[in-house]
Amino acid sequence: MQSNAKTPDQYIQELPEDRREVMQKLRETINKNLPPGFEEIMQYGMISYVVPHSRYPNGYHCKPSDALPFLSIASQKNHIAFYHMGVYLDTKLYAWFTAEYPKHAKGKLDMGKSCIRFKNPKNIPFELLGELVTKISVAEWIAKYESEIKR
Repeated sequence: MQSNAKTPDQYIQELPEDRREVMQKLRETINKNLPPGFEEIMQYGMISYVVPHSRYPNGYHCKPSDALPFLSIASQKNHIAFYHMGVYLDTKLYAWFTAEYPKHAKGKLDMGKSCIRFKNPKNIPFELLGELVTKISVAEWIAKYESEIKR
C-alpha cells in the first residue's frame, strides 16, 4: 500500500490508530541508530532512508533521478514491512541477522529478499532492528551497491 504523503510525519499521521504508535516507534528506532549521511525522505510511498544525491550523484540505477535507497518502512495491508537492502546484498549481514533474530523475537522470521514482515506489531524486535541499522555506513553501502549492483 503506497501512501501519497509528502513527509514522514504526514505518513505517520495518516495511519490507522493501531499502526501509528508502532510505526512511530520504528521510525524513532531507525533515526536513533542510523549512521550519519543517510537522509530520511518519502520514496516509493514509504518512509525511506537514502544516500542523497549530494553524496551519491549517480542515484539509483533503476531511476537515476531517485536517491540511492537503503532502508524503508511501511504499513502494509497485513503487516509492518522493514525493507533493508543491506541484508539483501551482504551475505554476512544476512547470516548475522537470521542467527540473531530468534534471540530477540517470538515466532518464525518472515522475510523475503530485503523485506522483513511483522504480522503482529507486538512482536517487532526494535532493539535488534536498531542494531541492524548501525551495521552499514553510507560509504560501506555505496561500495557494496557498486560492487554488487553496478557491475
